Formats: sequence, C-alpha cells, structure tokens
Amino acid sequence: MREGAIPPVVAARWALWTFVIANLVIVEVLFLTAGTGKNGVLTVAKFFGLHAAVLMLFQLLLVARLPWLDRRIGMDRLTVWHRWVGFTLLWTLLTHAVLVVLGYAHLSDTSMTKTFFSLAGVPASLLGMLAAALVVVVASVSTRGVRRRLRYETWHGVHLLLYVALGLAFVHQLQETTTFTSSALAKIYWWALWLFAFGALLAGRIVVPLWRNAYHRFEVVEVVAESDDVVSVHVTGRHLDRLPARAGQFCIWRFPGHNHWWLANPFSLSAAPDGRTLRLTAKAAGSASAGLRHIPVGTRAFVEGPYGAFTSLHRTRPGALLIAGGVGITPVRALLEEEPAGDVVVLYRVRSEEDAVLVDEVRTLVTALGGQLHLLTGRRGEGNSPFAPESLRALVPDIAERDVYVCGPPTMTSAVLGALRGLKVPQVQVHAERFGLA
Repeated sequence: MREGAIPPVVAARWALWTFVIANLVIVEVLFLTAGTGKNGVLTVAKFFGLHAAVLMLFQLLLVARLPWLDRRIGMDRLTVWHRWVGFTLLWTLLTHAVLVVLGYAHLSDTSMTKTFFSLAGVPASLLGMLAAALVVVVASVSTRGVRRRLRYETWHGVHLLLYVALGLAFVHQLQETTTFTSSALAKIYWWALWLFAFGALLAGRIVVPLWRNAYHRFEVVEVVAESDDVVSVHVTGRHLDRLPARAGQFCIWRFPGHNHWWLANPFSLSAAPDGRTLRLTAKAAGSASAGLRHIPVGTRAFVEGPYGAFTSLHRTRPGALLIAGGVGITPVRALLEEEPAGDVVVLYRVRSEEDAVLVDEVRTLVTALGGQLHLLTGRRGEGNSPFAPESLRALVPDIAERDVYVCGPPTMTSAVLGALRGLKVPQVQVHAERFGLA
C-alpha cells in the first residue's frame, strides 16, 4: 500500500457506513413527508417498521459476499455484523408489531388480544406477522447457547427461513400503501433498494458461484497425505488464471460425488494460486474433512469463493510477522509465496515438531526470503506463553513496526490479539481472520 493511502479496510468501512447512513436519512425524510398515522402510536409504529425494512436489506448486503467488501473487510467481520444487525432487527420488528396492535386497540377501544386476531384476518398484516414470527425463530436458534447444540446443517436449514421472512416482509410493505407508495419518490426508492439488495444476494450467493463452476470445471487431480491426520487436495480446472484468487484467501469446498451436497467446509488455499491448480490442506476435525484423504482423483469439486481479507492487499509496512497455530499455517504458507524478499518473521505454534504441518515447505520459503522461522512447541500451560507481550517482544523486538498476520485456533488468536494491543501495535497493521460458515 502506498504511503499515505487510505487502508482498504478503512475505505470499505467508510463506504459501507456512508451507504447505511444515507439510506437512513432518506427513510427519515420519507417518514416525515408521508404524513402521520391514524394516531400517535401508529405513527411511531410506522417509524419502527420503516427502519426494520432498512435493517432487513442491510442484512442481505452483509451476507451477499460482495467481492469488493469481502476482500477488504473479510467474511468473518461481515458475519459478526450480520449477527448483531439481526438481533437489532428482531427487537425493531417486535417493537413495530406491538405498537401496531396497541395503536389499533386504542383506535377501536378493544383489547390487544382481540385486535391481534382481527389484524391476523387482514392479508397485509398477516404477512407481516408471519415474517416477524420467522425472524423470532431464526434469532432463537442463533443465540449462542442454542447454536452450540445444533449441527451446522440443522442451524443453516433453519436460518434459510430468514429469506422466506424477507419475501413476506417485502409483500407486506408492498401492500402497506402509506409506506411503499406514499409518493413517487418513495415508490422509486423502495423498489430500487429491494431490487439492489436481492440482486446483490442472488449474484453473490447463486449466480457467480454457479457461473464460476460451470466455467472452470474444478476437478481433483491429486490427494497427498501430509501426516496421519492432515491431507492436501490439489484441484485443477479450466482457465484458473482468470480466477480472482489471492494467497491467504479461502474457499468453501464441496465434493458432491464423494460427500453429500450440504457437507461444505471453508478451507484456506495452502499455496499461492499459480493459474494451474489450487491446493487446500485440512486436518481431520469432522466427517467431511476426515474423508478428504479418500477422495478419488477425477472427482468434481464445487468451489465457492475465493473469500477473505487475509491477504497482502492490506500490507502497510515493509516488514511482516506471520503467526500461525496448527493448521492455521496454511494461509501463512501461501502468503510466503507472495512475500517480497526481505524482512519476514514466522512464528509457528504446535504441540510438537511432529505436528508441524508443511513445516519443510515453510522453512524453504522463509530461507529463500532471508527471513526467520521460530517453531514454538509445547502444550498450553507449559511454562510462559510464547504469545505473552514480553515473549513476543523478545522474539520480534520491532514488532510494532511490522504488519502482523495471525491465523490459528480461536484461543490462540485471541491471546495474540490481546498481546498486540498491549504492545501498542497499530490496529491497521494487525490482520486476523476467523474462517467459518456460521
């Protein structure tokens, strides 16, 4: 990155939040110019309903996997924002629903229970109720306590109900003439916003993956056992030089002829893309990843991606410190192939030297760059932590002057990030990404 240039992640965040704020301003203007409701309570209910619609559309954009956002912010951060916007949406929708029932109850001087069932007989209101109910169901299974007890496939299946809720909410808003067609400007705005959000989702999640797989025709060409529980899978395809993949990124991999279609895993590219093959390296942590070593050569692969912001796009300093734990070495190893010769230090944390996957390849790359490799062995809790602030400073005295890339188990990543804060490493120089689908 050029000196003085705005970091890509900062530019993307500014662009995203400017988009959100601009739309909120438009919604406020439409709300103020559309007139009041039948009473004060219904006016406030309309206010929350309009903002719930914006939150729904923002939800779609956060998970649309738009390349420009994903490569600058990262899927992990976008997913976290999606989660928190989702819970904000939940409370906004519930507030809107309660106020609607309360407002009409006051208007007709009846109980809220009778008003609720009366509104349920109105198609537009019923659609809104169904949408809110589905959002409640999705939010309930997305709480940490429930989510941890569910298989990913179960959680993901329930989570897809959110798209049904969005469709119901769209029709609900379409039938509410006071919000959707209160003016020509309002009609143009809402149609444009819904079409943009749904278009982005369809393009990012369906059209682009299907087109890329039809175009590249990914196929397994080699399976290599790196150790007893680690395997590398080499995938080829047509025109891979046109696939916009970078070292440090990951893909979501499916092998339909070998596993069920719904068994998908995010694996990093363990070698920099060379235009001819892609390589993933995985540790046996579940049935899908454990079965990779048995994939026959010639098996078709369905690849989504590449995704992720764990790339050299975010470099700000000449020197780099790459910290990996366990199989987290895979994107780090790929990054080393893009690293210009010079000041690079790699810290590789494993239980023992036998657990150091791809260590020979990493050592060869680091040596060619004239850098340093520190293999940090031992179990957690054995003596001083190698990632305590004083330990990191001893290993890399100029750590605050480097870009720091961190990839490893969540506990290790959290420990390293905490130490980097203690060492006053500027946030813009710290690059970490947690790879996952949920």
